[in-house]
Amino acid sequence: MSQPLIPVILAGGKGERFWPLSRRSRPKQFLCLDGSGRSLLQATADRLLAVAGGWENLWVITSAPIAAGVREQLPDLPASNLLVEPSGKDTAPAVAWGTIEVAKKHGDDAVVGFFPADHWIGDQNAYETTLRAAVAVAITENAIVTLGIEPDYPSTGYGYIEQGESVAQYEGLPVYKVSRFTEKPDRDTAGTFLSTGRFSWNSGMFIFRASVVLGELKNYAPDLINSLLDKGVDAYPGLEKKSIDYTLMEKTSLAYVLPAKFGWDDLGDWNALERLVETKNGNVELALHVGLDTTGSILYSSDEDEVIVTIGLEDVVIVRDGKATLVVHKERTQDIKKVLKLLQDNPQLETLL
Repeated sequence: MSQPLIPVILAGGKGERFWPLSRRSRPKQFLCLDGSGRSLLQATADRLLAVAGGWENLWVITSAPIAAGVREQLPDLPASNLLVEPSGKDTAPAVAWGTIEVAKKHGDDAVVGFFPADHWIGDQNAYETTLRAAVAVAITENAIVTLGIEPDYPSTGYGYIEQGESVAQYEGLPVYKVSRFTEKPDRDTAGTFLSTGRFSWNSGMFIFRASVVLGELKNYAPDLINSLLDKGVDAYPGLEKKSIDYTLMEKTSLAYVLPAKFGWDDLGDWNALERLVETKNGNVELALHVGLDTTGSILYSSDEDEVIVTIGLEDVVIVRDGKATLVVHKERTQDIKKVLKLLQDNPQLETLL
């Protein structure tokens, strides 16, 4: 990579759909979900260090309640490279503030990348090739590059990016101008998108020169960028909660998409374990499990000495952690967030959040 990439890991999320393993003080990015012994945050840092050239070039932005946990998970991260938001305001303020701080240290021409802390990447070599291509596009085209994921089924849970004009190939990978962004479509629309071959899933990963995004934010979100330039982190109480997609990517003419093939999963809920972990006896078993006529299920325990016993179950998720047990049909895992609201309303159960 001719110019180093300065990666910024977005590590402020909650990952509520992984309750009860994910809690306020132990969010999804702190979890190890594949039995590797490395948390999602640590795995993200590991793969980005290979392109950053060392800890001095790696940054993390997180929220105040879990900042101490980030320091514990990443003890080699320089203290000045950890940006702590006093409150979560979605990705637009995070990207804007992170870019400002990186530019102060590395200069306006620094190539910055933003990466969620809780994704899974399958092929490190292909990932690094894609990032080299994205850096080259960002420099050569003055582009804001978003990494698109080639869809393999008509998902209604992801945003979609439509490829416009073909620009060139970098590192053997095609690059396109972005025609439009579409938020989570219904299934029929998603199927139509796939049939055209022109759409990618929006991965939430962006690469650009700092000066390019700072300039575009001054055009499309002057209140946001000016507040952060004037006050830094002290501007947060007055900032609106907005995504970078809505704030900038859907408006800028500098958006480019690089369709990627490096094996990707955003690990949205417990069902993702079926895509990460090999099945055993027809189930995903990350627990001591004794089952009779149980198939297609996901079983997880944070205590290796505890046993989960099942009889005659199919397509369920069972998770044991501390004093909490979750039992849910695999088709209803999206409703875990609704249950957390019920827990929040009960003072006796709030300690389980």
